[in-house]
Amino acid sequence: MGSLGTPVSKRWPNPPVQDSVFKMFDMTGKVTICTGGSGGIGYEICRGLAEAGSNIALWYHKSPNASKLAATIEKDFNIKCKAYQCDVAEYGQVESTVQAVVRDFGRLDVMIANAGIPSKAGGLDDKLEDWHRVVNVDYNGAYYCARVAGEIFRKQGSGNMIFTASMSGHAANVPQQQACYNSAKAGVIHLAKSLAVEWAGFARVNAVSPGYIDTAISGDCPFEMKEHWYELTPMKRDADPRELKGVYLYLASDASTYTTGADFVVDGGYTAR
Repeated sequence: MGSLGTPVSKRWPNPPVQDSVFKMFDMTGKVTICTGGSGGIGYEICRGLAEAGSNIALWYHKSPNASKLAATIEKDFNIKCKAYQCDVAEYGQVESTVQAVVRDFGRLDVMIANAGIPSKAGGLDDKLEDWHRVVNVDYNGAYYCARVAGEIFRKQGSGNMIFTASMSGHAANVPQQQACYNSAKAGVIHLAKSLAVEWAGFARVNAVSPGYIDTAISGDCPFEMKEHWYELTPMKRDADPRELKGVYLYLASDASTYTTGADFVVDGGYTAR
């Protein structure tokens, strides 16, 4: 109650909202980190947000072409784009690399924890060292990125966290066995929901769960395995990574100011069956 006994609303104020949907998607002047930015999905995320006007910090681990990819994005969209090498499985590297980005760009608006690696065996056959590596990159690495970025977001009172999860966090894929990957991605989905609730006062947190995407990660899979995937996918195909740009731009931009704690499944209908 207020001083005169009148009710005090718990309602928070609405953010400013544009009438133009095109202005809602405008990322001009924003700074985005995308981990795994030299890979198929990550590179297209970077291009999509850069085309909308965001400056890009493209993170990579081992790619020999990352600097060239960053230069291409910078030239194509007339924004600032710089490549940074970082092993997201090492918290100290994540912390120091985020600090370097803030020094170079002056701010941080969006963190996209996209880096990930697959598991190649089932829960009983996976080597323990391989299990730990997948968990350290796909789950712990995602959390490290969120933790470091979240501290910045809390101090500045605003921010946007996006995780790349997977439809494998919703379903146990067949015929491949990958209990470790499935479990890690399920953890990422729930991490996003948990942080969305905890950070609601200063930042939005969401996840994207892609299905089968035509990238280098799936490039070495046998023909018969891919045919099985297509059979189980209602749209009977995998996706071009460019088909994911729109959902990441939506989540990164002011078009989604009332969207938090959500997981967007983009899988050609695989998990809808």
